[in-house]
Amino acid sequence: MPSKTSTKKAVAALPSIPKELIDQMVSGPMDAEAINAASMAFKKALIERALGAELRACESFARPTG
Repeated sequence: MPSKTSTKKAVAALPSIPKELIDQMVSGPMDAEAINAASMAFKKALIERALGAELRACESFARPTG
């Protein structure tokens, strides 16, 4: 079981999300299903962005110069 100090450190390391982004994703009251759907959509976008960056990095190593 994690100690309270390790939990606080993990929470403190989370990036802040701008209010404008939250306002774009949330238009009104949300139930558990809506929160889950928004969370999954956000995770999908983050993963796609990370994978795209990784692919661009790999392509730059694979291309010969000149």
